[in-house]
Amino acid sequence: MPKRHHRAKTATAHMRRLKIPAAPLIALAAVVLIAAAVVLLIPKNTLPAEVDVGQAHEMYQQGALLIDVRTQDEWDQAHIARSVLIPLDELPDRLSELPADQDIVVVCRSGTRSKEGVTILRQAGFSRATCMSGGIQAWVHAGYPVEQ
Repeated sequence: MPKRHHRAKTATAHMRRLKIPAAPLIALAAVVLIAAAVVLLIPKNTLPAEVDVGQAHEMYQQGALLIDVRTQDEWDQAHIARSVLIPLDELPDRLSELPADQDIVVVCRSGTRSKEGVTILRQAGFSRATCMSGGIQAWVHAGYPVEQ
């Protein structure tokens, strides 16, 4: 008997002696395949749900769209240059105005409404949307410019 054929027979016999049930191996293989599919299907350009003011400023400098979800009166007092005003209560009806292929940073006064805004965007499929913690108050405190 050739040596190679003998090894194959020995391995098969060894597996039979161990009596490893097939069901757990199949389940393990399924879990591994599902995990691999999830990793491969998650968009690579998904942003974290929230960024700090420094990260938001860096994204702003790199061309991210800043959406201000405050009211018109708050906007008139001070806003970030090049940001777009879409009050939170109007956001669900104005999604078609937003680019799906660009990073979006949602801002508000202190960070509360922007979390709600990014939730609306993400539920609508905007995986490249995030919000800035601390809002425009943190922006001003960090020394970044605003327009009045």
